[in-house]
Amino acid sequence: MSLSSNANNFHNLALESKLDQPNTIRIPDRVDLRLSPRSRQGSPSQSPRVGPSRFMNGGNSGASLVGAELLGKLWGGRKKQSKKVKRKGGKVWYQRKGVKGLVVVVALVGLFFLVNWFMLLRLQDHRVRLHDRSSRNSSVSIQGKVKKLSKGKRQYHGIYGRMLALAAHALAEGQNKREPKDLWQEPVVPASAWRPCADQRNWEPSEGKNGYLMVTANGGMNQQRVAVCNAVVVARLLNATLVVPKFMYSSVWKDVSQFSDIYQEEHFINYLTPDIRIVKELPEELQSLDLEAIGSVVTDVDITKESKPSFYLKNILPILLQKRVVHFVGFGNRLAFDPIPFQLQRLRCRCNFHALKFVPKIQETGALLLERLRRHSAHPGALDHFLVGSRAVSAMIARSDRAAKASKYLALHLRFEIDMVAHSLCEFGGGEEERQELEAYRQIHFPALTELKKTEKLPSPAVLRSEGLCPLTPEEAVLMLAALGFNRKTHVYVAGAQIYGGRARLAALTSLYPNLVTKENLLSPKELEPFMNFSSQLAALDFIACTAADAFAMTDSGSQLSSLVSGYRIYYGGGRMPTIRPNKRRLAAIFMKNNTIEWKVFEQRVRKAVRQTKHVQSRPKARSVYRYPRCKECMCLTN
Repeated sequence: MSLSSNANNFHNLALESKLDQPNTIRIPDRVDLRLSPRSRQGSPSQSPRVGPSRFMNGGNSGASLVGAELLGKLWGGRKKQSKKVKRKGGKVWYQRKGVKGLVVVVALVGLFFLVNWFMLLRLQDHRVRLHDRSSRNSSVSIQGKVKKLSKGKRQYHGIYGRMLALAAHALAEGQNKREPKDLWQEPVVPASAWRPCADQRNWEPSEGKNGYLMVTANGGMNQQRVAVCNAVVVARLLNATLVVPKFMYSSVWKDVSQFSDIYQEEHFINYLTPDIRIVKELPEELQSLDLEAIGSVVTDVDITKESKPSFYLKNILPILLQKRVVHFVGFGNRLAFDPIPFQLQRLRCRCNFHALKFVPKIQETGALLLERLRRHSAHPGALDHFLVGSRAVSAMIARSDRAAKASKYLALHLRFEIDMVAHSLCEFGGGEEERQELEAYRQIHFPALTELKKTEKLPSPAVLRSEGLCPLTPEEAVLMLAALGFNRKTHVYVAGAQIYGGRARLAALTSLYPNLVTKENLLSPKELEPFMNFSSQLAALDFIACTAADAFAMTDSGSQLSSLVSGYRIYYGGGRMPTIRPNKRRLAAIFMKNNTIEWKVFEQRVRKAVRQTKHVQSRPKARSVYRYPRCKECMCLTN
């Protein structure tokens, strides 16, 4: 999830929480106290009035039949006896006798109810004791099972200690079992019906006569990539000349890389020449202008998120025509995905999937990464050519062992860096120390979010988690993989920067999947040296490894890297590049039961939740073409 979209979610949830406070109990105007047929049956543990209600409903028991018989005999005996009594003093005698008889009857009826109540009470107590005994035995059985699983092996602690022990046992038992068929596959037939066609053009080149468009994109490599392609579309829309975009230095990313450090600048300019005019710098007569003083600087504050083309024509074009230059600063997600004219949307896809190629330095190191992930196999992957170029692929084949069998690997993007963790406003089991650390980070790097917390009542961490707005922790990620059926021998590549919590947070993942690697494990310090202190260039290596993987699993479906990787796999994958997109809201409901749920039930529910996200579908309206390229603008549907 991108940070800006997450902030909007917080704002919307904050407004909802004003209308419906989570701690407020609403009482309906009318409460229907009538019981359903099933609830009327009840049980001894539900109501102490079960006995009387049975009698009122006409139910007969042995005690009630005996009581009726006894009363009948008593009244019958008294009638016979009364005929033999003399009439002398009859009226008083009958009254006195009638009172005594009434007392006897009341006493007998009372005794009858007392006996009946005592019998039901004994029956209820017996059932409760049986239930408690069975629950206790079940609890002891479960605890004993977990202890038995953990005995002699790694002890798991924390919130998910019990579930991790069960997962370890399941993986140990299933080492020789076959993995589920759909783990390494997509629904091939419907997925392969889509083929790339964003390279097709049906218009004349733009001359860019209306002025110059400058962009300084913020965020990390993936946010910057989106901003670049959006700027290309706006340049065509306004008939402007695009200056090669620049990248803003961020206190979060701490990277001074510019466009030409990551992407092939000449390829970018030449490939898009039939679409727009691109130059490397402003003309000399415009370089001396104070753009802020003349009102040519436009920031993200001035442009609402996902603005329509009409906004740019109405508000930006007049500035461009008057000042001859407009400078967008930030430009994160500032162009809508719908409604957009067909050819402009296709240009967006053409930029992302064709015009942006990594520089040779990144391609060559990326090729080394893929080579080692596949155990030096001579068989390149389906996407290698698009990611690292034909020259790097040829070098891979030349260095490879032709007899080696290709090794499959799963790429996992753990979006659990401190910036995401802090911005999410969630809690991750670290207590007060964690809360203070993340709050201090927010005050420095996300001051706007800190101010929002002071002025708005934001959702609690528990509400955020239940809504699926918290990134999956490494523990939750490994439980998901184990539940899906990836066996213990699976080779797992973990993408991401510094995981919040360090090695300790990855302990569960490395314990359950020992064949886990990162780019730091696979590349030597000398090979990594040119990329140190350049987070965007390191992110490019992760992009290559994740996109080329035999299967890709994301832990935060809103992450820009995950979105771009999954879209690239769809565009070039030919229906053979499966991606696991967990529904975090559904998973949250499953993880909440981690103290009681059995492993088999957990497996079934996780598999069902993930399977529902693997359907092949065309791009939903207003959703990103970078993530969902299956649409007529980006891909063509074959019969």
